[in-house]
Amino acid sequence: MRLTSSLLKRMGEWSKKYANLPDSYIERAMAQVYWKTPNKPNYLPRTIEKKRFRFSIHRPWTYAFQRDNEPRKFPKFIHVEPIKDWSFFRGDRVEILVGKDKGKQGIVKEIYQERNWVIVEGLNTKLEYQKMDKKSGIYMQQEQPLLVTSQVQLVDPSNMEATPIEWRFTEDGQRIRVSMKSGRIIPIPVTSQETIDYKFRQLYQEQTKDTTKADVEKITFEPALKTFEMDIMEKMGIKEDRVPKKFYWY
Repeated sequence: MRLTSSLLKRMGEWSKKYANLPDSYIERAMAQVYWKTPNKPNYLPRTIEKKRFRFSIHRPWTYAFQRDNEPRKFPKFIHVEPIKDWSFFRGDRVEILVGKDKGKQGIVKEIYQERNWVIVEGLNTKLEYQKMDKKSGIYMQQEQPLLVTSQVQLVDPSNMEATPIEWRFTEDGQRIRVSMKSGRIIPIPVTSQETIDYKFRQLYQEQTKDTTKADVEKITFEPALKTFEMDIMEKMGIKEDRVPKKFYWY
């Protein structure tokens, strides 16, 4: 089972950064194969699989994403223009430009790059009913996504005002975000490097099931032009003293 490369490219880099999952796992969790040719040499490898997915706030490796993209469902697909230079990261302070919280500032909590969305912590909320058991439930304030192209703007830390930004290069070749109003640098927050496994890569402590750096550098196999029997004979010190019989090709 293999997703087409175009679908995997739709997964934004910063959308899956926090989950810290490899692309191969995302492919397996996201794939929906309806039919596949048998694994025989006389069959061409062909598959019939779902090729169009509707992205939302549910990550592709979750059950909720699979439920929203069930084979019998025909969701309305939304065409999103990809942003070449993504400028919003987890931990950024932004100002909301629309809605009931217009003018308020908050911290970016989640990123959904496939839909050009961000979720601001504690702002742009909506009452949603969550069922607790068969007879009762509660209403909770749930943050709703905001469109980065028109509904939020980054906040300049020098004057705490919303500002458009542009990407520039320093003399040493480093890419930075610069405020269009003040011309000051807006640094990328350190929390953008945080994942579900660690807050900072430098402070991560290896666990018992982790592959250590020493194990990665250890050479466990060296290729050689010999058969398995020849390799065993060499390790056991057995010398070949048999004389092969003559054979002829016709």
